[in-house]
Amino acid sequence: MNSTTNIEPGYEDEFLTTRYRDALVFSFDLHQQQLRKSSTVPYFAHLMSVSALVLEYGGSEDEAIAGLLHDAVEDQGGLEILQEIRDRYGDKVASVVEECSDSFTNPKPPWLERKITYLEHMKAASPSTRRVSLADKLHNLRDILATYRRAREDTWQRFKGGKEGTLWYYDSLVQIFESTGSDEMTQELRRVFEELLEIMSAGNLNSNPKP
Repeated sequence: MNSTTNIEPGYEDEFLTTRYRDALVFSFDLHQQQLRKSSTVPYFAHLMSVSALVLEYGGSEDEAIAGLLHDAVEDQGGLEILQEIRDRYGDKVASVVEECSDSFTNPKPPWLERKITYLEHMKAASPSTRRVSLADKLHNLRDILATYRRAREDTWQRFKGGKEGTLWYYDSLVQIFESTGSDEMTQELRRVFEELLEIMSAGNLNSNPKP
């Protein structure tokens, strides 16, 4: 059966290719033994979500592949893995992955140093890097919001920056992405961040004893 039967002529170029399938397997192999912070959720779930967001918000196959591999360099092998990504998927994918990485060594530099450098870098990031980074941060922030609904202030124990550092980082990201162009994913990042602040504020009000 022809899989393009119900596709309008001219849209065939929008299909993902076997490059994406290869990247999906490659990413799975790299991150198979990794879990999300302080959870039993496979880290690969995050990578699939980031890649899906890239596609849902109009990204290309190269950008979607970079979404699958955006943490490979800093978590699974540094510059050696970056070169393998370049050899497998080309310069554009490798460039986005490199620009989305906040470290290339193990152990990583201190948290605050890495985040400040990343924020500065995002101010002049390419459109492709911006899209992949936005997808990454949007999925992370949605996860923080969901966790906060369950765990409240215990949420911040997961993060090296703690509560203040994590909120500062995401507030800074929202402002930088807004300053470099407003689009639907930027607006969604702002909406999720403001929802988190509202829930936190409501929780603080409810926890205050009445006079």
